[in-house]
Amino acid sequence: MGGGKQANQFVTTSNAAVLNGEGSFALVEVEKDAVPINCAPIVSSYNEKIRPLLDAVDKLRNLMIMDEGIQLPTIVVVGDQSSGKSSVLESLAGISLPRGQGICTRVPLIMRLQHHSSPQPELSLEYNGRTDRTDEDNVTDDIVKATNSIAGGGKGISNAPLTLLVKKNGVPDLTMVDLPGITRVPIHGQPENIYDQIKDMIMEYIKPEESIILNVLSASVDFATCESIRMSQSVDKTGARTLAVVTKVDKAPEGLLEKVTGDDVNIGLGYVCVRNRIGDETYEEARAIAHELFQSHPLLSKIDKSIVGIPVLAQKLVQIQANSIARNLPEIVKKINDKLNYCLSELNKMPKNLSSVAEAMTAFMQIIGLAKESLRKILLRGEFEEYSEDRHMHCTARLVEMLNQYSDALHSCVQSDPKNNFLIEEIKALEEVKGIALPNFLPRNAFLTILQGKVNGISSIPIGFVEQFWTYIEEVVISVLMRHSDNYYQLQLCARRAGHNLMAKMKERSIKWMTEIVDMEKLTDYTCDPEYVAEWNRLMAHQKTFIDGVLDNEKRPSTITIEGIGEVEVEVLRQYPLMLPQAFDLKMRMAAYWKVVMRRFVDLMALHLQLSISNLVNKEMEAEIVNELMGPYGGGIERMLEESPAVAVKRANLNKSIRKLRDSKEVVAKIIDSIVTYGH
Repeated sequence: MGGGKQANQFVTTSNAAVLNGEGSFALVEVEKDAVPINCAPIVSSYNEKIRPLLDAVDKLRNLMIMDEGIQLPTIVVVGDQSSGKSSVLESLAGISLPRGQGICTRVPLIMRLQHHSSPQPELSLEYNGRTDRTDEDNVTDDIVKATNSIAGGGKGISNAPLTLLVKKNGVPDLTMVDLPGITRVPIHGQPENIYDQIKDMIMEYIKPEESIILNVLSASVDFATCESIRMSQSVDKTGARTLAVVTKVDKAPEGLLEKVTGDDVNIGLGYVCVRNRIGDETYEEARAIAHELFQSHPLLSKIDKSIVGIPVLAQKLVQIQANSIARNLPEIVKKINDKLNYCLSELNKMPKNLSSVAEAMTAFMQIIGLAKESLRKILLRGEFEEYSEDRHMHCTARLVEMLNQYSDALHSCVQSDPKNNFLIEEIKALEEVKGIALPNFLPRNAFLTILQGKVNGISSIPIGFVEQFWTYIEEVVISVLMRHSDNYYQLQLCARRAGHNLMAKMKERSIKWMTEIVDMEKLTDYTCDPEYVAEWNRLMAHQKTFIDGVLDNEKRPSTITIEGIGEVEVEVLRQYPLMLPQAFDLKMRMAAYWKVVMRRFVDLMALHLQLSISNLVNKEMEAEIVNELMGPYGGGIERMLEESPAVAVKRANLNKSIRKLRDSKEVVAKIIDSIVTYGH
């Protein structure tokens, strides 16, 4: 718009988007006939090359493409409560909007303004999947009714949008989203967290880089203290996509020039100062009064004419909108294609709907086969490519770690410490089995008594390890079964039940087997391992030295070190000089034999569990799942024909997204074709 103080201002240019030689969009100025502003529409109508761009974006918005995470170029109108936001929109649209106390806009109001040549305006409201016709006389009431339908009859807000389509001669071709005015103090009937609700809604709309922020400010306030400025600055620090509209300029003209030229709040797209319609003024009268005000007011006339008036605001918005659409359209096309390809890929990954028992049986056998092979790899062969990043599923390695911990627990318990109460237990046992017999004869009962006590003392360790082992195996088996039957809800239920039942049986079987091993060790002292005799001989070689040391009345050492045993307390042993040889012999026999017992507990456990895992994978798992599926609670193979609720919802959502994206792709394809045509 031109500057100076001429009586008439002229709109002389419009903009067109064309495809340039580099494959991106650019805007060029198209000469239009000069029209005096006092008799022209608010802004020259869109060039026919631009109109399709906006139509395409509006169609994409109606298709709700933003639900797919694809942002559209959008002019978002924000402002503190009572900043004059509604008045600005009324001036642009040439219609009345709801007014009153508190929040008038309670839902996102998408205003689609379209210039058309007919003198008769066409207005409609779109919400909740319906479209209602309205007119200029009833549009305010109809907006209120539609808002109540969306957000309820109270004073709360909703994020569900209401679209107002205004086709009217002389309005600018614009699409804007009007959001609730920012208020910190809830009035009666509003929720206590109304500020947070409004802030969250505003931030959702202004955060995307594609959004243009139209920040409406009252001339009477300090811009830096406006909440709407703080919000826009938080997402647009440089102001590169923020345009400010200053309202009520006639109420606070002092210092306004300095505020809009100083720009202390980083408004990158500049300011436009406006005087809105007041009272019963017509829109034409209001424009004329504003025009005269900016021409003749002693303070306001000093503001450059290129940043004052509703026509200038409309022209700026049209240009900004066209630039934004042209700039973002190639990326929108790419995102639509990427998201469509992703959805198609996800749909293809899903299993097809099973339509017959034969198909269900085939799917069942495939799933069981795959699950068994996965378990063979991770439980028997140590192949982890399916779970390369999940160490918990590297089962052979984890089982060795568990077995080593079990062995350490056995060897580190008090029963395995030969220094503990050295010879005291043996002396007591020998005293209890005394009888009329030859001297120095080692009674077998004494050995068995000590052996049974030691085995009883460690019996909880192997039982606890069995329970720990099968708990881990259960986690692994259930995880594998769930992964391979992920898309078959009924099979998953059966597989989970079968897995739990089978693991309970395996655990019970192993505990029973381990209990028998413990009982066998308590009942009989036997080994054919030659290491037992060799170890006993090595230890007995220190008998004489040890006894001499204990009975040495001169030195009377408190401890003596025995090779293979360690340092032991001997003070109390001086009370039993006659029993020391037998007790020492009994102790060394037990120390040598205990190593054999410990080795058996570990080796037999490893062999038993390895066999149990092999039987589980190769024989018992499949039979258990079949029994569960065909049993009274399984419902038979036919139940596999039912999809799980999650899979059914996922399939429906993917199909819905694919339809939406294909429609969107068709929309953008047509607009690109038309741009290419116009470009040539």
